[in-house]
Amino acid sequence: MRLLIATDAWHPQVNGVVRSLENMAAAGAAYGFDPVFLTHQDFASLPLPGYPEIRLAYATKRHVARLWDDLRPTHVHISTEGTVGYATRRYCLAHGRPFTTSYHTRFPEYLSARAPVPEAWSYAWLRRFHGAANGTMVSTPSLERDLDARGFTNLMRWTRGVDTELFRPRPPEAPDLADLAGLPRPIFLSVGRVAVEKNLEAFLRLDLPGTKVVVGDGPDRARLSGIAPEARFLGTRTGAALAALYAAADVFVFPSLTDTFGIVLLEALACGVPVAAYPVTGPLDVIGRTGAGVLDQDLRAAALAALAIPRERCRGEALRYTWAESARQFYDNIAHAHGSTPAPARAAGTAPRGIVELG
Repeated sequence: MRLLIATDAWHPQVNGVVRSLENMAAAGAAYGFDPVFLTHQDFASLPLPGYPEIRLAYATKRHVARLWDDLRPTHVHISTEGTVGYATRRYCLAHGRPFTTSYHTRFPEYLSARAPVPEAWSYAWLRRFHGAANGTMVSTPSLERDLDARGFTNLMRWTRGVDTELFRPRPPEAPDLADLAGLPRPIFLSVGRVAVEKNLEAFLRLDLPGTKVVVGDGPDRARLSGIAPEARFLGTRTGAALAALYAAADVFVFPSLTDTFGIVLLEALACGVPVAAYPVTGPLDVIGRTGAGVLDQDLRAAALAALAIPRERCRGEALRYTWAESARQFYDNIAHAHGSTPAPARAAGTAPRGIVELG
């Protein structure tokens, strides 16, 4: 069986969507699938203003049709609502092909942070986009409840995972930590795209002891550097270099109010680093009442309180999340939505392994 994954989020982007899809593709053979990707690389494209790493593909239903015969998919998953995803959706609807979608990003909140567009308008468009799918995958219980209340249908649970071999506790004197050498402790770390929707300004304006460190890049870096000249902005890091920075931190601060999950939360926990965040979707599901972090509307209070959390507790929580379980849910959803299997069993009010269900 060949699974076509249509996505506007792809290399050179560094984010949770790309990491999730890479891990799903790696697991495909174990479930009898041969995943192939349809991305901006298959079309003419332009860089998104302010986000040069994000490409806007000139994708149409006609373009997708020309590629379809070569790809010959038996199953289709549309990962994003951009031009690639929209063109693939139009082709599937025109030819009666079933497909699934996934809801990764709160675009209504992102858009309203930049332009005077009412969130209700954006949600109405997204509801229509996903409503045509045989199933829409969501990462957390709280996001599922929120979208259900907004009229979204056919919601399916798809959790995320973390590589606990790569992201693990490391000795503080690791040789690849020159970036942190001599910095006053404690180190409060944030990792992610440096953009307005990540709410990094809330973190950088906190009155905290020690040093604030930001890993990642984006259009808001110059402005935020001016707001917090004492903070260290290290740019994008990946792999072992990123894992070492996590492990060297004292607290991971996650100021986002709009992320639907936050794989970076799992990466920090896997390195034994406690989390400080707002009590919103993502942190509520990953941290919840686990004791591996502190959720508070007062982010400063959360960051200071998190310093007292034992690192082994954080590591233990991260071990509950695996990419293997994420892949099982993903491919079960694909098979069910295309009529291959019964609906994945999940009793009402319960969560699959790797998810903390909050009442």
